[in-house]
Amino acid sequence: MSYSTTPQAASAETGPATATRKLHPLVELHCDRTWFEELQNRLARGGPWDDWTLYQLTMEAEQAKRIESFDQLLCLRSLPSFEPMAHQISTARKVVHEMGGRAILADEVGLGKTIEAGLVLKEYIVRGLAKRILILVPASLVLQWVRELNQKFGISAVAQKKEHTWGYDVVVASIDTAKREPHREIVLGTDYDLIIIDEAHKLKNKKTTNYQFANLLRKKYCLLLTATPIQNDLDELYNLITLLKPGQLGGQSEFAANFVVDKRLPKNEDQLQEALSTIMIRNRRGDGGIHFTKRFVKNIPLLLSEEEKALYDAVTGFVRERYDESGGDMSSMLSLVTLQREVCSSRDAVFLTLVNLFKKTAEDSPLRPKIWELVEKIRNIKANTKAEKAMELVKEFNDKVIIFTEYRATQEYLLQFFRAQNMIAVPYRGGMNRGKKDWMMDLFRGRAQVLIATEAGGEGINLQFCHHMINFDLPWNPMRVEQRIGRVHRLGQKEDVKIYNLCTLGTIEEHIVNLLHEKINLFELVIGELDHILERFEKGDGSLEQKLAKVLLEAGNDTALKEQLNQLGSSLSRIRDEVKTVQVPYAPAPDLLVQLDSLGESVEVRP
Repeated sequence: MSYSTTPQAASAETGPATATRKLHPLVELHCDRTWFEELQNRLARGGPWDDWTLYQLTMEAEQAKRIESFDQLLCLRSLPSFEPMAHQISTARKVVHEMGGRAILADEVGLGKTIEAGLVLKEYIVRGLAKRILILVPASLVLQWVRELNQKFGISAVAQKKEHTWGYDVVVASIDTAKREPHREIVLGTDYDLIIIDEAHKLKNKKTTNYQFANLLRKKYCLLLTATPIQNDLDELYNLITLLKPGQLGGQSEFAANFVVDKRLPKNEDQLQEALSTIMIRNRRGDGGIHFTKRFVKNIPLLLSEEEKALYDAVTGFVRERYDESGGDMSSMLSLVTLQREVCSSRDAVFLTLVNLFKKTAEDSPLRPKIWELVEKIRNIKANTKAEKAMELVKEFNDKVIIFTEYRATQEYLLQFFRAQNMIAVPYRGGMNRGKKDWMMDLFRGRAQVLIATEAGGEGINLQFCHHMINFDLPWNPMRVEQRIGRVHRLGQKEDVKIYNLCTLGTIEEHIVNLLHEKINLFELVIGELDHILERFEKGDGSLEQKLAKVLLEAGNDTALKEQLNQLGSSLSRIRDEVKTVQVPYAPAPDLLVQLDSLGESVEVRP
C-alpha cells in the first residue's frame, strides 16, 4: 500500500513533518469528523504517530472490504476451500439482488439447490442481515444439511434435538418436529431473519397442516427448494408463491381468471412468465456450462428357475381370473397386479402379500384355497435367480454398490443373502429414524460395500462416492427411476455412473424394461425431458402405471400383451420426438411443465 505525500514529507520512520500534507481519498472516505480533527492536531504538533506498518495493514484491510459493485457476492471471499459452480453463484446473486431474498429454487435434481441456498444464507450472514435462521427439511436430511453448512460454508448450524436447541442462531429441523407441541409454540413465537424449506413440493396443498404451519412462520427472507414445483395443477404453484409473497399473483379467483384455462393448462403465458420470473429460478441439466459424467446402462436378462416360473404363471392366472370376475374394475385390481411384480422380485415379497390377502378373505370364500395353493408353490422355491446375479455383479465390481428394490421383504431377504456370503450390506428405508439413517449412510461410506435401499432411498440423499447401481426391480413410474439415478449421478460425481437393470425373461418385467429403455430411452433423458413426456402422455386418462396395469390385465396372451405395449411405446416415442422439437421460450408451449421450464434464469431445451 503506497501513500502519496508532498515533497516536505518525512521518512516512514519519523512520520509526516508538516500539516500541508493531503490525505489519501480512501482515508478521507473512512474517517469521521472527530478522527479528522485529531489527525489535524497531531499534524500541527508533529506527532505522536502510530506504527507505520500497522497503518499500512489497516489500509489493506479496509481496501479488502471494499465492494467493487453492488451485485457481487461478498460471501465468496470467505469460502476459500469451496468453489461453487457458475449457475449456483448466478442463482444466489439473483435471489439477493433482484428477488429480495424470497424465492423458489426449482433446479432439476442434482444441480445443487442446497449449495445455492447455502450461498444465499452465507451472504446474508456476512452482510449482517440474518442472524436467526430456521431450516426445515425431511427428517432423513437434517444431519446432511448440518454437515454441508458447517463443512462447505463455515456456518455453525445445529440439528434440533431438545427443546433448548431452538435457541441457537442456525437450527436445522424436520417440519414434522417443528409443527408439534411444545416445539410449535416456540417456533411460531420466534421472528426469523431467514427460513429455508427443502422438498417444498410437500407444501403444495394449502389444506394440509404442513402448509398452514409454514404460512404462520414469521420471517424476513424465505427460500423454498423443490425440483417439482408443479406436479398436478397450477394451484400448487400458486400456493407455493403465496407462501413467499402473498398477493404476487393476486387472489385465487383472480389468478384462475388471468392465467388458468384448466388445472394443467395456462393462458396469458407471457404475463405468467413475467410474474414467475421475479420469484422462481429453474436451472436445467441441459443448460450450458453444467457438466455431468456419463451414465452407462446395461439390461441383464435372467431366466427364472422352473419353480420361480411356475409361481409366476400361477399368480398371473389368479390375477386375470379376479379381473374377469370384477368386470374390468381397475380400482379393485391394482393391488393384485402388485402380486405379479413381487414374484419378479422375490418369493419373500409375494409371500407376505399372499398371506395378508388370505387373512383378509372370508373363511367360506372359494378364493381361500386358491390363495393357499399359491403359498404352497412358494415353498418349492429354494433360490433366487436375481439375488445370485446381483452377488455375481457386486463381486465383479469390487467397489461400492447401491441396490434398489421396491419391496421391504426383498430388502430383508437380500440383507440375509449377502451376509450369508460374508459380505457387509446395510439397509436404508423409510421408517428408520434420523439417527439410524445417518448411521447406515456412514457405514456405507466407510465399511460396507453394499447399500440396499427401498424407494425411501430414492429421495434426498447424496451418494456421489458411489458410481455403481443395480435396479433389482424397476418402478413403473419413470420419474422414480430417475430419482434413484439422481442419488449418484449428480454434481460432485467424478466417475462415470454404471446402472444395471435385472430383468426376468418371460414376465411382465421383461416388457416394462423394454418399454422404458428401448422405446423412450429413459436412461438417456434428463429429468426435464422426462417431465414433459409423461405430462403429455398421461394427460386426461390416467398415469403410465395405470395404463400398464390395464394392458397387463386385458391382454389374453403374450402376443396381445406385446402388441398393446408396443402401441404404448410408439405413443411415448412420438411424444418424445415432439418434446425435443419444442423451442423454449421462443414458441408458446401447451404443456404445463414445458411452460414451467421456460421460466428459469437461462433455460433451454436441447435440440
